[in-house]
Amino acid sequence: MTRTLIEGGLVVTAAEETRADVLIEDEKIVALAASDSAYAAGWTADRTIDATGKYVIPGGIDAHTHMDFPFGGTFSADSFETGTRAAAWGGTTTIVDFAVQTRGQALREGLDLWHAKSDAQCAVDYAFHMILSDVNEGTLKEMDLLVGEGVTSFKLFMAYPGVFYSDDGQILRAMQRSAGNGGLIMMHAENGIAIDVLVEQALAEGRTDPRYHGEVRKTLLEAEATHRAIQLARVAGAPLYIVHVSAEEAVAELTLARDKGLNVFGETCPQYLFLSTDNLAEPDFEGAKYVCSTPLRPREHQEALWRGLRGDDLQVVSTDHCPFCFTGQKELGRGDFSKIPNGMPGVENRMDLLHQAVVDGHISRRRWIDIACAAPARMFGLYPKKGTIAPGADADVVIYDPHAEQTISAATHHMNVDYSAYEGKRITGRVETVLSRGTAVLDQRQFTGRAGHGRYVPRGTCQYLT
Repeated sequence: MTRTLIEGGLVVTAAEETRADVLIEDEKIVALAASDSAYAAGWTADRTIDATGKYVIPGGIDAHTHMDFPFGGTFSADSFETGTRAAAWGGTTTIVDFAVQTRGQALREGLDLWHAKSDAQCAVDYAFHMILSDVNEGTLKEMDLLVGEGVTSFKLFMAYPGVFYSDDGQILRAMQRSAGNGGLIMMHAENGIAIDVLVEQALAEGRTDPRYHGEVRKTLLEAEATHRAIQLARVAGAPLYIVHVSAEEAVAELTLARDKGLNVFGETCPQYLFLSTDNLAEPDFEGAKYVCSTPLRPREHQEALWRGLRGDDLQVVSTDHCPFCFTGQKELGRGDFSKIPNGMPGVENRMDLLHQAVVDGHISRRRWIDIACAAPARMFGLYPKKGTIAPGADADVVIYDPHAEQTISAATHHMNVDYSAYEGKRITGRVETVLSRGTAVLDQRQFTGRAGHGRYVPRGTCQYLT
């Protein structure tokens, strides 16, 4: 048995802040006690970590990543090995990635392929959602089996006709199934049919630059799809989770539904909180770096997102990490914005950017830990194994220096992508040491992890359902 003692830090969870020592045995947290208590004074350990002046926080959970993901004729640039290594550098100790069912294929085939990509590759723990691209009687039955095996959430798309798109009838059938089996439907809520018309019209008029990606994917079409998804979920009696909410009008739909007591939840991402259409409009095709869907919005939408996070109308901040290099990948869309691979890097930056939001007064420290750790753990059936610091929890622990200053840059990040979406941004706060199930994968800013340390984690069902 290996014992690790973290002493002298401020332990911050979603529920409380307390100056306490944390005792770890092998992979689990076994005890917490006030640093000056006689109880803690009697602890012995093989390794002691001095966290004086630092925060001791749960490892982050990024519940929306796309490693080695096929899109637009290419694949996202991070493998499970490089992506989870970057996650560890950023204080994230669990990712939930998306296995893809392609049309005509069984769910099981897609899940098996994603296990083949990820098993023995991950530096931190991982789990899967399942993308449903082909809703039929066979795949509906498979949903029941997957829930029983710990794949308890299913993503559908109202966007990308001909690729991932499901019509309202297919969506309703999947929702009805999830209402019976306890699964959670995750929805990409944009009216893809209407967007495709606007894309065609823009290109015909010679509007080909990256900024038009944001202009054709209108906020009203995100809001309309969000509203429609909510009503379909009400008809089915099913819970609903809207991914990557970017627009004030979509937040309003979620707020209205939650005010009615509906089991409707929302996620946003750092790019919508810190970036805007100003980035999409950068000259010389630089705006292509910021092409993702839902798209970046005008800056005035950011306050609605922060308000939604403070008021719990948005519960989770994930990254939708889906990086494509500017050279050779984003450049596929020169002369036609619709061919720019949709996605941005961010798995390494999320915890730091959200700490900056604490520094800037947008959210409290405890809310930082809630939206980045505890809420995703509860939403996706990982709590209290993950997402908190408490006896019995996995020893996924981050020592965080709230005073260190850093400048985000592609020159120093560890994601396998040739640019940073936040290049040159100065922030306060930095991950110092990261334990994954009690093992140091980042030690005093030195990477000590390895591919294969990460373990697949079957999940329970959503813990927020009323």
